[in-house]
Amino acid sequence: MLTRRFGDFATAEDAVQEALLDAATQWPAQGLPDNPRGWLVQVAYRRMIELVRVEAARRDREDRVARRDGDHGRVAPAADEPLISDRDDTLVLLFLCCHPTLSTASAIALTLRAVGGLTTAEIARAFLVPEATMAQRISRAKQRIRTSGLPFRMPDEGEREARLATVLHVLYLIFTEGHTASLGPDLRRVDLAEEAIRLTRAMHALLPDDSEVAGLLALMLLTEARAAARTGPSGELISLADQNRSRWDATAIAEGTTLVTRAMTRGPVGPYQLQAAIAALHDEAPTAAQTDWPQILALYQVLERLSGNPVVSLNRAVATAMVHGPTAGLDALAALDADPRMAGHHRLDAARAHLYEMAGDRDAAVAHYRAAAGQTTSLPEQRYLQMRAARLAQG
Repeated sequence: MLTRRFGDFATAEDAVQEALLDAATQWPAQGLPDNPRGWLVQVAYRRMIELVRVEAARRDREDRVARRDGDHGRVAPAADEPLISDRDDTLVLLFLCCHPTLSTASAIALTLRAVGGLTTAEIARAFLVPEATMAQRISRAKQRIRTSGLPFRMPDEGEREARLATVLHVLYLIFTEGHTASLGPDLRRVDLAEEAIRLTRAMHALLPDDSEVAGLLALMLLTEARAAARTGPSGELISLADQNRSRWDATAIAEGTTLVTRAMTRGPVGPYQLQAAIAALHDEAPTAAQTDWPQILALYQVLERLSGNPVVSLNRAVATAMVHGPTAGLDALAALDADPRMAGHHRLDAARAHLYEMAGDRDAAVAHYRAAAGQTTSLPEQRYLQMRAARLAQG
C-alpha cells in the first residue's frame, strides 16, 4: 500500500520494517491492538513520512514525490481515499520486483526478500551461493529499483509475459521454503506455503490459459496435500515411504491432478507441469510399493534436460535406483560430485546414504547420514538423519 501511494519501493520497505520493530517492542508490553493490521499500516505510514523528510536532499525528494502522478504515487492519500483498503497489491509488487531492468537472479532474490519475507541466508541457500554474495545482489537490486522511477502498476500483456517466468520461479521458491524450512526448529513454514499457494491461485485467475501457471499451482497443491502426514506427534520428520497415506488431503490431490492433466493437454509442457505430474504419481499410489517409478524416472529425465538443475539430477538418480537398483543410482549421483552448486549440500550426502542403505552397505550409509546431518540447518531434518544413522549403527 505504501509503495502504491508513494511510488518509492525501497523507502516503503524501510518504513514497514520500522513499524514491525515498533510492534515487536510495544505489543508484548501493551497488548495486541484491536486492529493489528490497521495499526501497522498507520505506524508504517507515519514512518514513511518521517523517512521522506529526513533523507538526504530531502527537499528535492519531497518535491519529486509530490509531483509524481497516480502511477508513481503521492505524498499522502486523497481525502476520500482510505489509508487501509482491501486492495491486494501483492501481485503488482511481484511484477515490479521482477522488472526486466534487473537480472533474473537479482529480481528473484529481491522478490523473495521483499514479498516472500525470506532472510538473506535462506535465499542464499536456495541459490546455492554464499550469504555475502546474496546480500550484495539484493542491495544492488534495491538500488536499481530506487533509481529507476518504475511505475507501481500491473504491467500490460507484453511486459507481463516477459516477467512471468521470473515471477513463477519466485513463487516456487517461496513455496519450497515453506514446505521444508532451511533453518530453525520446525520442518515447515506454514505461512509461506499458504501465501505461495494464495498468490499462485491469484496468478492462475489472472492467466487461466497459461499451462505453466496451472502446473505450478498443481505442484503446490499435490505437494502440500501430504503435509499432515510428514511429521509425527513430536514434530519428527516422516519419510514419504513411511507416511500414513490416509492423512493425505484427497481434495487437494484431486484438484492438483485435474489441473496438471488439463495443462499438459494444452502444452507446451514445461518444468512445473513435469514436477506436478511426478507429484501426482506419488500421490495416486495406494502404497509406497505401488509407486510407478519407471514413469517417474522418465519424467525426471525429461525435466533434467529442460532445467539443468542439479537437484533435479539428484532426484533422477534416486528414481534410477528405484528402477534399476542402488548401484545404478550411486553411479548417477557420482556425476554431481564435480558440480560446485552441490558442494556441501546435505541432500547429496542424504541421497547417497539412502542408496547405500538400499545396497546393504551399512557403514557407508551411516557415514553419509552423519555427514548430511552435519550440513543441514533444519533441525527436524538433522534429527531424522541422525536417527537413521543411529539405527543402522546399532544393527
